Amino acid sequence: MIRYTLTTLFAFALASAACLAQAGQTAIAEDFKPSTLNQPGQEYPQVNSQGYARFRIHAPKADSVRVSLGLGGRGGTILTKGEDGFWIGTTAGPMDEGFHYYNVTIDGGKFNDPGALNFYGSVRWESGIEIPAHDQDFYALKDVPHGKVEQILFPSKSTQTSRRAFVYTPPGYDKNTSQKYPVLYLQHGWGEDETAWSNQGRAHLIMDNLIAEGKIKPFIIVMTYGMTNEVKWGRIRDFSIEPFQTVLIDELIPYVDSHFRTLANRDNRAMAGLSMGGMETKTITLNKPDVFGYYGLLSGGVYSPEDLNGKAKPKLVFLSCGSKERPDGVKKAVTDLKAAGYNSVSYISENTAHEFQTWRRSLHQLAPLLFK
Repeated sequence: MIRYTLTTLFAFALASAACLAQAGQTAIAEDFKPSTLNQPGQEYPQVNSQGYARFRIHAPKADSVRVSLGLGGRGGTILTKGEDGFWIGTTAGPMDEGFHYYNVTIDGGKFNDPGALNFYGSVRWESGIEIPAHDQDFYALKDVPHGKVEQILFPSKSTQTSRRAFVYTPPGYDKNTSQKYPVLYLQHGWGEDETAWSNQGRAHLIMDNLIAEGKIKPFIIVMTYGMTNEVKWGRIRDFSIEPFQTVLIDELIPYVDSHFRTLANRDNRAMAGLSMGGMETKTITLNKPDVFGYYGLLSGGVYSPEDLNGKAKPKLVFLSCGSKERPDGVKKAVTDLKAAGYNSVSYISENTAHEFQTWRRSLHQLAPLLFK
């Protein structure tokens, strides 16, 4: 048996730190804590103060285990097997702040991490991990009046079924039964569904906090399935907007206006979406400019003055993306729109890419600009 003295262990630690310094790396802080998105009572996955993630999977008979996750995870993390049958590994570098989907590959099969909660994305329920953000206060659960997110089922003759949507109503909606509210129709991205903006995006908490701070005029948010998952990855050009446009314009909006206290006119109706939801937003607002007065594309493309020329003038065009995406294109589009006489605003989320922290921040910036 090899026995180490404290002096020997200290020497090892100094040598390891020196090697990291020579390699230009920063030592990983061993202050890991369970992710806030873990299953109740589960210790892993964990995150540390630097944004690294650590995973621990029990698979005693497996030959290989890899975690595949988002942008900061460097494409995948190979886990190492211990004598106890647990595989453990840490990301090669810190991850971007905010929410990330991930999954576990065990001997070639794809699984979810039993320690983490699941979120619908990439056309399947995947594990989720939250890297604490320096600005997470704006979507934190606070002791403020809260609105309500309720599921509705609305009839859809065009699809011959009942379809689902989630509706956020602001604090006080049930008490002040005479007040009517503007409405934002907020769309998810490819591979997600109508649960995304609440579960991953925390839209309801963003709204509650902004309302409590007196920064926005309270409004309703409607989130429904965008009929996107029938399109396979890489075949977005095959997507036809007409079926969803019919559901939204001819079925959902009339249902919402007849079952909720809405201000049912163009000046009090907005549409916005992230990623493919932005593509849907752009197409529908250009097809139906008399329906929506406010437009928002969150990592979802841009409008040009030529797109809007000759149509009912929008009251606001909001364009955003992460600084790791294509911010110059967003900024130029807004400059061009302003020069053409349109009220347009750009927002760039610093140090994020095509991910929910970008879209949380974008909604936080968009909401105070609506329904002025």
